[in-house]
Amino acid sequence: MYETYGTVRKTKENAERTRRRLIEAAREVFLMRGVGRTTMEHIAIQAGVTRGAIYWHFSNKIDLFQAMREQVFLPLIDRMDDTLLIEGSEDALTCIENFLCGTIQVLIDSIETRQVYEIMMIKCEYVDEFATILQQVLSNCSRIAEKLQLVYERAKLQEQLHASHDATQLAMDTHLFFIGLLHMWVKDTRGDQFRWQAIELVKAHMSLRRRA
Repeated sequence: MYETYGTVRKTKENAERTRRRLIEAAREVFLMRGVGRTTMEHIAIQAGVTRGAIYWHFSNKIDLFQAMREQVFLPLIDRMDDTLLIEGSEDALTCIENFLCGTIQVLIDSIETRQVYEIMMIKCEYVDEFATILQQVLSNCSRIAEKLQLVYERAKLQEQLHASHDATQLAMDTHLFFIGLLHMWVKDTRGDQFRWQAIELVKAHMSLRRRA
């Protein structure tokens, strides 16, 4: 009985290792070739497995792309909830600033995260079967904007904002500002235009909202 349990556990561990390796290989090939020019065979070769092995874990390229994306964005969503939606926070605007700066810091610290952002922003054409991915990205953007709005509404109750400021408009403005900054951060591979000053740009953006 114990031998059977150990064998099953080892089989599951091996399967999980193979799955992680396939996601890693997909990220590497997507980065080199672009998503549209990548086939499942390319990924299998990069991972050192057969095509049958890759289809055991992932039904198609979209399925694999989604798994790669979730490795980065699920922790981002968790961190966003932990950072933004802290009801007892005394300073709502600082919560937003910490979340935005923290996202930049993750990009600085994690090569895997940088690569996934580069793939999604530069190496993928959202056409044909990938049009559904674009709709999911837009849906996620809407949810982020809604969470930012909740925090700006909290900031208004805390009298941190100018009286004329509208929480909905501020949330959308911050959301679009940060998306633009992320796009330019990813494209600035030399790091001499946007990367070096990204955190300061975020702080300047937030200071403009704060009531004197």
